[in-house]
Amino acid sequence: MAAAWQRPYLNVFKHFRVEEWKRSAREGDVTALTDARLKGTVYRIRSSVPASSYLQLPRTGTQSLGLVGRYLYLLFRPMPHKHFVVHLDVATEENQVVRISFSNLFKEFKSTATWLQFPFVCGAADGSACNRTTRTSRRDLMGAAPADVRWTCLVLDLHSILSLYVNRCYSHLKSIKLCSNLLVKNLCTSDLVFDPGVTFSEARQANLACRGVAPMPREMAFPVPKGEKWHNLYDYIRFPSEGSKLAYDSIQKSCPGPVAGGQVLEDPVHQLPQPVTLTKAVRDRLSLIHQITSPKAMPHRCPVMTKSIPEVHLAAPGPLRAVPAGDKELEKDKRPHSVGDAGQSPAVSDGGIHVYAYQRSEQSIRAIRTGSQEGLLPDPILKLRTIIGFGGCSTKWALWTRNNTAVVYPCHAVIVTLQIQTREQRFFIGHTDKVSALAFNGNSTLLASAQAGPLSVVRLWDFPTGSCLSVFKTHVHSLLSLSFSYSGAILCGVGKDGHGKTTVVVWNAAQVTRGGEVAMLAKAHTDVDIRALKIAFFDDTRMVSCGRDNIRLWRVRSGVLHSCPVNLGEYHSLEFTDLAFEEGHVAEREPEDRTLFVCSKSGHILEVDYKNVCMRSARRLLPAQPRGCQQLDKTGGAAGPGIAINSISVSSTFCATGSEDGYLRLWPLDFSAVILEAEHEGPVSSVCISLDNRKVLCTTINGNLGYLDIQSRDYNTLMRSHEDSILAFSVEGIWKQMATVSQDNTIRVWDLVSMQQLYDFTAAEEMPCAVAFHPTQQILACGFDSGMVRTFSLAASSLLVEHKQHRTMITGLTFSPDGIFMFSSCLQGTLALYSCKAQKSHVLRVLGNVVAQDAGNSSDALVVSGDSRLMAFVGPSKYVVTVMEACSLDELLKVDISILNLNTRASDSAVRVCFAPVPRGELLVSTSSNKILVLDTKTGRLVREVSPVHKLSCSSLALSKDGRYLLTAGDKVIKVWDYQMRFDINFQVYIGHSEPVRQVSFTPDQGHVISVGDAIFLWDFLALPAEGSPPARAHSSESDLLPGAEGSSEKLKDASETPRQTVPLPLLSSPPCLDVGSVHQAGCPSIFSESDKEEEEAGLPGSSRMVAKGDKDALVLVMESVRNEELVVRPKVRQESSRSPGEPANESRKETKSPKSQCSIRPDSYRHFTPRFKASVLPQSFLSPPAGSEVLKLKAVIGYNGNGRGNMVWNPDTGFFAYTCGCIIVVEDLHLGSQNHWLGHAEEISTLAVSHDAQVLASASGKRNEDSHCQICIWNVQRGVCTASLFHHETQVQAMAFSQDDRFLVTLGDYSDQTVALWNTCTYELVSSTCISEPVHDVAFSPFSQRELACVGKGAVMFWLLEQQGDDVNLKVHRAPAPDLLGLVELTSLCYGADTILYSGTNSGQICVWDTETNHCFMTWEADEGEIGVLVCRHNRLMSGSNTKRIRLWAVATVPELKLKGPDAR
Repeated sequence: MAAAWQRPYLNVFKHFRVEEWKRSAREGDVTALTDARLKGTVYRIRSSVPASSYLQLPRTGTQSLGLVGRYLYLLFRPMPHKHFVVHLDVATEENQVVRISFSNLFKEFKSTATWLQFPFVCGAADGSACNRTTRTSRRDLMGAAPADVRWTCLVLDLHSILSLYVNRCYSHLKSIKLCSNLLVKNLCTSDLVFDPGVTFSEARQANLACRGVAPMPREMAFPVPKGEKWHNLYDYIRFPSEGSKLAYDSIQKSCPGPVAGGQVLEDPVHQLPQPVTLTKAVRDRLSLIHQITSPKAMPHRCPVMTKSIPEVHLAAPGPLRAVPAGDKELEKDKRPHSVGDAGQSPAVSDGGIHVYAYQRSEQSIRAIRTGSQEGLLPDPILKLRTIIGFGGCSTKWALWTRNNTAVVYPCHAVIVTLQIQTREQRFFIGHTDKVSALAFNGNSTLLASAQAGPLSVVRLWDFPTGSCLSVFKTHVHSLLSLSFSYSGAILCGVGKDGHGKTTVVVWNAAQVTRGGEVAMLAKAHTDVDIRALKIAFFDDTRMVSCGRDNIRLWRVRSGVLHSCPVNLGEYHSLEFTDLAFEEGHVAEREPEDRTLFVCSKSGHILEVDYKNVCMRSARRLLPAQPRGCQQLDKTGGAAGPGIAINSISVSSTFCATGSEDGYLRLWPLDFSAVILEAEHEGPVSSVCISLDNRKVLCTTINGNLGYLDIQSRDYNTLMRSHEDSILAFSVEGIWKQMATVSQDNTIRVWDLVSMQQLYDFTAAEEMPCAVAFHPTQQILACGFDSGMVRTFSLAASSLLVEHKQHRTMITGLTFSPDGIFMFSSCLQGTLALYSCKAQKSHVLRVLGNVVAQDAGNSSDALVVSGDSRLMAFVGPSKYVVTVMEACSLDELLKVDISILNLNTRASDSAVRVCFAPVPRGELLVSTSSNKILVLDTKTGRLVREVSPVHKLSCSSLALSKDGRYLLTAGDKVIKVWDYQMRFDINFQVYIGHSEPVRQVSFTPDQGHVISVGDAIFLWDFLALPAEGSPPARAHSSESDLLPGAEGSSEKLKDASETPRQTVPLPLLSSPPCLDVGSVHQAGCPSIFSESDKEEEEAGLPGSSRMVAKGDKDALVLVMESVRNEELVVRPKVRQESSRSPGEPANESRKETKSPKSQCSIRPDSYRHFTPRFKASVLPQSFLSPPAGSEVLKLKAVIGYNGNGRGNMVWNPDTGFFAYTCGCIIVVEDLHLGSQNHWLGHAEEISTLAVSHDAQVLASASGKRNEDSHCQICIWNVQRGVCTASLFHHETQVQAMAFSQDDRFLVTLGDYSDQTVALWNTCTYELVSSTCISEPVHDVAFSPFSQRELACVGKGAVMFWLLEQQGDDVNLKVHRAPAPDLLGLVELTSLCYGADTILYSGTNSGQICVWDTETNHCFMTWEADEGEIGVLVCRHNRLMSGSNTKRIRLWAVATVPELKLKGPDAR
């Protein structure tokens, strides 16, 4: 759609208004003048140095022209005896920019992965002396333009240039730079081939439009005097030439005109440009340019028209299989022949990269990799197992669950539930920033969590299941405290608004458990400070708060929040920190007759009479006296500094306090003496008594979490954590320990099995910044910001040695895998080598200024190969990667990274390095331009590159020992990649960190992945063994395949768990007849599940789904016609199930009814197709006339079948436009107005579907008299012929759609047929057929996933998931009902929008918006008065069409934001 405005061509100078110089730039001598010959304005660009004067489009390098036309037309004339240069920046589909330059300065063709340089050979006028003297020597044509150089129309086929020379797919033209010396008239882009030598009348007479050739537009044409020929006056150069299969090394005139021109005079002397023979140096350096072998000598003639370019693939080692690949009509005798037999050139081996050049034969093939082409498996490949960390925004939030067996606490952006006995963790993932507050309702069924930051939101969780019930904005910038009422109906929060003013907000959450929204009841701004606020457990409308200098009582009345202060008297200036209500209930007392305990920083504890709003008493806790008892000042008088109390919790029999001195103390309610106390390493931030009064949960400011068991008087530490960001870690595999260093100046050693802290080293005045474990001994090395490197013996808990070779921060520290050497580097660029043969290491060699000083510090700045032979790092500058011999630090190789990215002004720099396993001999380098370069460690040759890797630069790299998986970290996420990049989607993304991930790595046993940043994340690595594949389940028991069975691979999809561990395997039985009722039932937790009625459906007597035992393809029979022109797919005849095995199979078929035919009432929807009534039929004796003997030939069709549904298709990128009229498909050229008619149907066509590449059209019509099934025709768009006919649906086809990758076609039967069929578009075999219980009206594949599609029907959207294992495809469905507020409606249309949005229309005029991640409707609106039959979404616009004859355009840019409001958003 975006490229439609550029059709049929775009006048570049006119569109960008070059004469105004606002959207273009000029430098030097660039002037506009009138050319006498062209009789119009031209631009002269001249200078003694070509680069000093230029005309540039667009104005700045950060902008893009965005021109998508395949051909670029440049109308120019080089200045005589001068040189010129032209630069074109072209973007590929992979978002890589390739510069194409041509100039008569260039003497030879040069190429890299991102730059192509072509010599331009300037031709002289025919018959001139210059032309006669130079035509015999091609080398003499190089250089400055001749004196009589002519105006030239240069046509550059950008698509073919990128395909032939760099094996890339063309996307768009980004920028143009015309450098002196030349005259330029204009620039033009188009998808059409313009012939300047043909007039409009000649083009119509020769019917050139069908060949893709059009006359030159008048505003682009050169003037031709009467009686003259265009080619006698001007030059026409097309590069590459039409149909060329070879890459040529120069741009020059080879033919007087294009193929559409007149007769071409043979010139036996003039030679064609020579094919490129790239040097080995170029191939070894970049390895992205194909080696093209020189063809045999060819007589001069116009290039032969071919319909495609020969396929050249870089094939990595792996199994290959051959599949049909396109046109087989290429003339073999008119193509160049290469060395080798059978039309295949021998494989050229060059450093493990094999180049195959396949030439077309009658049955052309191409090499593709076998196996899944969808994505990395298993999915997910990581599962979060354990998080070591606590707090983040605050360390005061930790809660007991109702059964006192688990605690809930935040760890930065993740909420963790920890079982105190088993130490198992469960996670609530959904927040994008640090969690600032938590709150439970009375029975721990609802959990509220607040997110810090300017985009503060609150999430409400169903705690038992872990699902998020609601997400809503807080209307404050940052929530500091949350409190839930006992019933869970009221939620209250305290925070700051945008001006820093304290804000109290009260929400009504009563409906959230029933699918309702959370509504704000009241909101108040106040000038008082609030540190804590709690809702009274006996009254949901009453709250209490405390803060500096105040204690206030709050109440919600009539939607307004009121407050009144408690008279504190002499205690009015205290800093109150926490409060708690008196527990227990006495029958003779009113519920509000409660005592409120409030603690303060000065050690005072005030008892407040809540009912009478007055203070009863005040006590002050003082530090212990020498005799060990606690001094209590009941009067509150000054008896020295008191104990600063941070938190208080009250039970029915005792009280717990947490104080700044690090003590947790238990008191009787009269605070007469301390019952029990526990000392901590840091100040206690919160305390919480369990509901059974047996345990007290305690948190500290330095990130420790534990609880005191009152009966046993034991203290149990549940979690320790770093207080600041973690900089690096190291893991050793023998003792299964991990060491981490942090900005909190600590070094900590953890046990990988229990994840408990073993050691804690603190450096008071130094910050540790690098750490490394010795691979075979219990020795730990640590580097500090002072430049010191220290080694410790963990066995003896002692310091072994200090090394002082560095003066600044240590940036790299590592041991060799064999443990013989240690390496360190610092910010000054110094590199040190140590010998570690003895326990105390000593220095062997120190080199200065070898490691990059401006690359910053990183955990993996120095890397050593697995065989301990090589060491690599970034240096001596950030643009260079150096490889050294590890044992001597002798330099072996330097690779300049900056020259590999020539398409940007800023030089690319290296960021991280990583060795691949030794047999591969590869080094991975991540760069600042978000790429990963794979280099050969011996030659420095670029093997391949991956781009883009992350939005920001990659902060860490790690490769598995078997070389199959690559880990990268960046953008606060972790990605797992298939190292061979074999799939369509080669990575999986994992979130959870709220800060940048500093380092990620595999554990030594390759069973887990560790990532550090804000906390330590331990992931289970679920990759399959290298030597095996997923276990076959063809003979699994029935229980293994049922959704609720013990062996089911499906897990509950909610926010508390990561996705499933294993991939569900498809059933190997017949396609299931699915009951599309709601699948959210007990024992069936998956939102995508197979029907448990499949066995019953298949065994019903008379069922049309009966399949003979052992008949694998009982659904379809593939028949090929005699001439191999058309593939016909028909259903096999299914015999009635009551037939005995001995009866003949060819017995006449009896009509059988399946469950779907019980509902054959046409739904109440005009969108549903109903064929027109036929008043006549063709006679049975009708015969079509032989080809060429027709008396009448269809010339034009005037009309359109408005009775069809979705029977008009248009691809704006290619201009393909087709519609139906009766049984005819009309293909119309929108530029010329000409029509082509495709005749293949005998009945009315109901619907059309075009593939995304516009190469295939599918059309469907009703069944003919002799057929038992309706017909689906598959058309080749280029040739306009039917290549396959499919027969499966019994009545009509309602809708069709191609998958995003065009690998599948889905067809939808009408209300009488009620089947969904899935076809493989490579073979057009039926891969799956599903019977549905309700009529459906429309279907669409997701544009973001090839495995997801949706269809709409009676009161619901059906979300389908394609599960593929090998060649088997299984369809799974989830039926999502429409919101209840819509009533009984038909969902009649649908389309996908941005991100994970799906729009659907109803027969009552509403539009529903669905979240495809959760498959629920979160928004509806009244869009029309009648049924909405058409929905189309592009970017931020949605168009709806209804039976009220209205088309409406909607702005939907803000719809994704409304997902946060939950269901029924309006």
